[in-house]
Amino acid sequence: MSHVTATAPPASLGPAHLLASGHTSLMHGWVPATIQIGAAVVLTLAVGWRSRRWRTVWLPLAGLVGGTAAYVTHWYVVDRGLSDEPAPSALWVWIALAGLAAAVLVLGWRSAPPWRRGATALAVPLCLLCAALTLNLWVGYFPTVQAAWNQLTSGPLPDQTDPATVTAMVATRARPSHGSVVPVVIPSEASHFKHRGELVYLPPEWFTRGHHPLAGDSPPPALPTVMMIGGQFNTPADWTRAGNAVKTIDDFAAAHSGKAPVLVFVDSGGAFNNDTECVNGVRGNAADHLTKDVVPYMISKFGVSPDRSNWGIAGWSMGGTCAVDLTVMHPEMFSAFVDVAGDFYPNAGTKAQTIARLFGGNAEAWAAFDPTTVINRHGRYRDVSGWFAISSDGPPAPRRDASVTDAGAMRLVSRDAAANPSNQTAAAYSLCALGRANGIDCAVLPQPGKHDWPFADRAFAAALPWLAGRLGTPGVTRTPLPAASAPPAPPSQVVVPAQHSGTAGK
Repeated sequence: MSHVTATAPPASLGPAHLLASGHTSLMHGWVPATIQIGAAVVLTLAVGWRSRRWRTVWLPLAGLVGGTAAYVTHWYVVDRGLSDEPAPSALWVWIALAGLAAAVLVLGWRSAPPWRRGATALAVPLCLLCAALTLNLWVGYFPTVQAAWNQLTSGPLPDQTDPATVTAMVATRARPSHGSVVPVVIPSEASHFKHRGELVYLPPEWFTRGHHPLAGDSPPPALPTVMMIGGQFNTPADWTRAGNAVKTIDDFAAAHSGKAPVLVFVDSGGAFNNDTECVNGVRGNAADHLTKDVVPYMISKFGVSPDRSNWGIAGWSMGGTCAVDLTVMHPEMFSAFVDVAGDFYPNAGTKAQTIARLFGGNAEAWAAFDPTTVINRHGRYRDVSGWFAISSDGPPAPRRDASVTDAGAMRLVSRDAAANPSNQTAAAYSLCALGRANGIDCAVLPQPGKHDWPFADRAFAAALPWLAGRLGTPGVTRTPLPAASAPPAPPSQVVVPAQHSGTAGK
């Protein structure tokens, strides 16, 4: 068989697998509520009333340990620039309770009876699990029990197919009912970037168009390609699992007689917690990997179109920042981008922290990857388009003054965005205004939601028809960008004359 399909689990399987086989939500409903209630009950039994000394000395000390754990975690998240919006207060509560439970386990072990020791030992992982569930509610990484099960057990991806099966399917020239996701190992001779295995989605049309390199034929089919980039903490499979991108593209292909872009799910970090922001820096040459390794590999291996008008990038959060950055830096390689809640510039904390952490203190190296600097140095772009998707539940952006026009060759930079690169709303309006002043056709499209993977899923689904047409997907009508929204609410802005510096960076 060419595709992995789900089947009903046998009755002999355990409850954990039965849970995972369905689409039980981890974002709301009975699963997180039951676990949290259970954790609270077990923790209460673990703490107990005990002795007077326990209540006046050891329990307050345990509470201090828990509070310190929450404070240190909060400080680390803020200091390292790991969050783009405030975490739910429940996250810090559960971290504090986990720290309290751990302290109770140590401080009260000798005086506790066996049953209470067992309750305390159980309370620690339960509180940590509740903290993890709250974190997941914040970022939407695992929307369902099934998604978490598949990720933790390295279960099959949607539409996953092995390379040998793909080769056999190519030989038959038969159009499959849906696309195939094939794992790939992309060489890194150009970048020397240490990366994980990556993934390629091949639409049904790919199997029937002309000749294929995998069958030893030439020339290859000329389908467009979209590079898919995930968030700060990521695996190459995140868009396929948490972002639901395979179902989205399969549904699109089904509505267009099997025609859709090829998607390549890239590794921009090399490790789950290596935040490269897709730049070349002290954390690796991530930008070179994406442009000098991935693009040539896709052209030679899968026969996609080499024309820059057929290449685009879609990214969420950090990936959205990468999508803008790589496109404006390499307009000879990419012609369109979808930025889903990206930042104002590569962001690893404050500007000073970003320069130190990503570029070893080299401010000029930072400027080379700052979209605002890159656009101003480049000058006018031709045939470049962008879709900025922002959450309408996010912070308000400053209103653009009606007297400031694109034709006036001015750039508008929001004080909010410059001071806080994580303000995606301000960043989107500011970067789009600057882009329009330099020939980039773009629009800012708000949608209901918050900064999580379910929002990324909806935003990509909304942008895909435009992106597929813009990149020249056969049989897909090219449509203009939707009407851009006006920035909400007035206030602060600063208007700075554009300073064009020739065509550096082309």
